[in-house]
Amino acid sequence: MKKILSLFVFFLSGVYALHPAIVLEEFVFTKPPFASCHASTLTEAQKGEILCSWFAGTEEGADDVKIWMAKKSKKEWSLPSIVAEEARPCWNPVLYTMPSGEILLFYKAGGHPQIWSGFIKRSLDGGHTWLSGPDLPAGVIGPAKNRPLLLDDGTLLCGSSTESWKRWGCWIDITSDRGNTWQKSSPINVDDQLFGIIQPALVFFKDKIKLFARSHQIGYICTAESNDAGLTWSSATPTDLPNPNSSVDAINLSDGRILLVYNHSKENRYPLNVALSCDGGKSWDMKVVLESEPGEFSYPCVIETKDKLVHISYTWNRTNIKHVVLDIAKLQ
Repeated sequence: MKKILSLFVFFLSGVYALHPAIVLEEFVFTKPPFASCHASTLTEAQKGEILCSWFAGTEEGADDVKIWMAKKSKKEWSLPSIVAEEARPCWNPVLYTMPSGEILLFYKAGGHPQIWSGFIKRSLDGGHTWLSGPDLPAGVIGPAKNRPLLLDDGTLLCGSSTESWKRWGCWIDITSDRGNTWQKSSPINVDDQLFGIIQPALVFFKDKIKLFARSHQIGYICTAESNDAGLTWSSATPTDLPNPNSSVDAINLSDGRILLVYNHSKENRYPLNVALSCDGGKSWDMKVVLESEPGEFSYPCVIETKDKLVHISYTWNRTNIKHVVLDIAKLQ
């Protein structure tokens, strides 16, 4: 029965032949209590449970949009439940598990991205219960969409961004005490561009930190780098990978490679692809096509769990969140 259901899911998603690296492909929920959902995030709790969060409601930006969450224990996802709500629409949750086991949930609220305020919740029991605050100070929203990067000294680098009416740009919101106090990096922009980049994903490469970001009116994923632990950054430049003005995500794998999930298109939020780089993003080897048929398959989140499996979640046509697990040993 499970095999039949799995094949049915593959048919719905437009993937008719399994890549050998795909261990699992499933939806996070089956009967959503909302009309629209978007912008999922994943983290692994200390006991191995997978937490997934997203925003959902009538439609993006509606007053009833809240932050929802489900937890996967053993083989089943829990029913979705509301974990955060504000007096304004909620946006782009980001989950992160600290080495202590404390789980941070960042999210934003406001009528539109230009007037977001940042919020944070904390769980000390693997995501069963959540404590609020402190709210982020004015001008700080924390991670705009992708999970923070943890430095050896416990500092979190949160890839942040702004979407003003005339210019988009990135910076890093930096906290050395788990979100209690903050400082900001230098701004990160694309030279000579009216509109720029947002929603950076951060990775290590040798003695540098690199980012890969969504671009507006550029048509390619953009990248920049820092030599001083994220305080100052180079100007961003386009890579060779296309971008349809949609979010990407990237992580450092335990085998030393960088894995990137993105839409390989300049116009559409399909297909959805997985690529690997061994040289810090100078060149990429496209490995897996997660979605190939027309639709919206966007805003990926990617993590590697303690068992060396890669978990990816993403928006599936704004009606569901899809969860895919890859065996990185088979991505050679």
